[in-house]
Amino acid sequence: MQQAISLANMAINKKNWSAARYALSRARVLADALPANVAVTKREKLAAARKRFAARNTPAAKKVRQAKATAAKRAGGKKPAPKKSTAKKAATQPKPAPVRDLGDRFINRTALGYGQNKTT
Repeated sequence: MQQAISLANMAINKKNWSAARYALSRARVLADALPANVAVTKREKLAAARKRFAARNTPAAKKVRQAKATAAKRAGGKKPAPKKSTAKKAATQPKPAPVRDLGDRFINRTALGYGQNKTT
């Protein structure tokens, strides 16, 4: 029973909810198999682990998580770089694509079959 409770606590700490659920169910089965007066402290630990598992998606748990995240951001000491203004980019016109200069090329039209028709 002690091992199942410790596995549940480790899974809850790692936020591995499926493993925590399984470990809690195993611990509950073991606790139900024992008489009520045996392993009272283990039952209390199991109840505490169940409370922690149940609080994973509550608004109170989310508030605590957000508070920890903002405190961690402040602890870094670095300020984010200021964002560049996009107003200048919108005001400037996009550059047209460069025109390829093919130079003075002469095509031999008679070699391609476009020669003069001498019908007269």
